[in-house]
Amino acid sequence: MAVFSLPVAVSVSFSISVSAVCSLPAKAQTQLNTVVITATREPSQLSRITSDVVVIDSDQIRRSSADSIEDLLRREAGLQMTRNGGPGQISGFLLRGSGTNSTVVLIDGVRIGSATLGQADLAALSLSQVDHIEVLRGPASSLYGADAVGGVVQIFTRRGQAAMQFNAAVKVGGYGSRQAEAGLSGASGGVDYAASVGRETSNGVSSLRPGDQLGNYNPDADGFGRSNGTLNLGFTPTAGHRVGLKLVRNRLNAQYDDSEFLAPNFVQDPSPDFRSRLVNQVAALDYRGVISPALTTSLQFARGKDDSVSGGTQTQQYLTQRSQFTWQTAWKFGADKADKADKQLVALFENLKESARADAYLAAVQRNNNALALGYSGQYGAHAVQADVRRDNSSVYGDVTTGRLGWAMDVAAAWRVRALVGSTFRAPSFNDLYFPDYGVNSVRPEKGRSVEAGLSWQHAASNASITVYRNKVRDQIGYQPDSMICPAGVGSSYQYGCAANISRARLTGATLAASTSAGGLILRANVDVLDAKDADTGMRLSRRAAHQESLNADYVSGAWNFSAALLAVGSRPDGVVQLGGYETLDLRTTWRMTPQWSLEAKLLNATNRNIEPLRDYQALGRQAWLGLRFDSAGL
Repeated sequence: MAVFSLPVAVSVSFSISVSAVCSLPAKAQTQLNTVVITATREPSQLSRITSDVVVIDSDQIRRSSADSIEDLLRREAGLQMTRNGGPGQISGFLLRGSGTNSTVVLIDGVRIGSATLGQADLAALSLSQVDHIEVLRGPASSLYGADAVGGVVQIFTRRGQAAMQFNAAVKVGGYGSRQAEAGLSGASGGVDYAASVGRETSNGVSSLRPGDQLGNYNPDADGFGRSNGTLNLGFTPTAGHRVGLKLVRNRLNAQYDDSEFLAPNFVQDPSPDFRSRLVNQVAALDYRGVISPALTTSLQFARGKDDSVSGGTQTQQYLTQRSQFTWQTAWKFGADKADKADKQLVALFENLKESARADAYLAAVQRNNNALALGYSGQYGAHAVQADVRRDNSSVYGDVTTGRLGWAMDVAAAWRVRALVGSTFRAPSFNDLYFPDYGVNSVRPEKGRSVEAGLSWQHAASNASITVYRNKVRDQIGYQPDSMICPAGVGSSYQYGCAANISRARLTGATLAASTSAGGLILRANVDVLDAKDADTGMRLSRRAAHQESLNADYVSGAWNFSAALLAVGSRPDGVVQLGGYETLDLRTTWRMTPQWSLEAKLLNATNRNIEPLRDYQALGRQAWLGLRFDSAGL
């Protein structure tokens, strides 16, 4: 697929998207009343939001043929994905060109991920745990602190409502793949509950291709096993006040290819059974109360653990633990009745304690961060404004202040414009600070400044939008190969280099989206164009595709549902090589045999494309699935 220059691609893609939407009839409906949380940390209507937010609802997730959360995010929210092979392998993602360690990932408001690496690995999470997802694209450090440079991905688990409901599903697929899941939810007498369990396994293929540059190829298949469990309990003693308990646990056991160099000969040996064993879990106790029609307060105590053990005959463990306390109060005003208020003030205090223990570290390490934040959003006729400011104080890197200012205006009945500016930062990971012979405890946080503008159109069941953005990042943390520049650390030779603030980046791009529905047909299209460069050298940043497009079609006819998903990814550099672009086509059919029972068949990578997600790695070829689902509430 040809790579267009940024202005040409934006112009052509937007014209195609809008004309396609306008040419189809639509029934009356609107998405402007959709309520989101991530954009302001409090429930707010999309019509009052000045930032770029994508909502992936439960219907989209249920209809999707995506094989993982990361695959769903790239189709529906434009994230680019990197993965060391097929499903279950270590994965990363790029949001607006920012790396995995520059995007905050939350589960119901609780930050997850490894503080040693400074990022969350979505490979351990299962789609069966998810109710819906919100993706805030753009600067968000003024609300969420460190690492919210590219944005925030917030995953919401299910909560019990009304009568008891039970659901279960089993699936079998190619490459020896199996899936099973079950869930129970409901609410009665002030108590709500939701629980789910799931298990996935697959034989997979060799994660590496023969002849890889490092000689790590092993012809055995690299499969995975993934299990998960979620429990969400709530008690409402009186209207407007709820106390909740949440438990989430995920376990991943994935094979991969690598080599060992063991004494006494130190000869390369790629034959051991290398495995990555990852356990992450979250426990949270929270309270949310409506003190008065104008005042709402929330408290959350959460603890998370990310435990990773990897290797062959010799293994390395990295254990990260996080304790998080959040107090948040929202005050609504600006109207005679608080429930009609068009202005809101949010005050926040957050304490985050992180600790890590690793076989490679000389000792356990920890840090503590206290933050105060203030956010304002208001509606003034056709105008909406949003302003946030946050002050973080870290025991390691000191004080950092970030802010964001957004504005939007309804310029006509169907048209809306918006603009937003914000500052961000990414904190150095524990590896950047403490890894022996690499980490430097004086490494500074990365700093960023972002600006974006958007135009959206909505009419009945059709909508289209375009957002253009530019993000400049300075003091990027990376590998400094010149040991003479590295500090003379006690007990650290740095003979092979060290971590340092070495570069600047410039991320410029555009996102275009359109959707429509007519009768039983739903169409959604996304186009993302990215120009990600090292600002000092002008070179494209590694693993960033210049463009990515997706088209999703769903058609319902009686008891039948048909869907197709087309994804196109442009070429991208990976080290000194250029990886070719590729396209994939996924097909899915569901037959509702009864209101509760349905049969599903899907074909992933239907054209059997040979995909190289990263240099020398390989994804799965064509894969067929067959599944049976039961839902007591009806489908």
